Amino acid sequence: MLVIVVENAPPRLRGRLAIWLIEARAGVYVGVYSRRTREMIWEEVKGAVGEGNAVMAYAAANDAGFAIETCGKNRRIPSDLDGFTLMRFLPESRASGPGAGEREARNSSPATEK
Repeated sequence: MLVIVVENAPPRLRGRLAIWLIEARAGVYVGVYSRRTREMIWEEVKGAVGEGNAVMAYAAANDAGFAIETCGKNRRIPSDLDGFTLMRFLPESRASGPGAGEREARNSSPATEK
């Protein structure tokens, strides 16, 4: 089993994935392929993802029964912990985090300046 999820992907990449895989939901592609075909599809994703990001999960011979790979700008990064894959979160930058504009507006209000 192979699952690829893309966010902010160019339409060209989404069309390419739809040729090989079933689009179960917007940006979620599912299929069953050999290792060689899976690697070919993933190379296309990595080359065409642009400003978006993608994650691929596939069946693997390990304790979890699957493996995960990511590409593009994403806060979630797979991390190996004693042979088991966990997801690690990168911190958000203050400038691009949610509410950054609101924080700046609150900090520059006349009531707080003395």
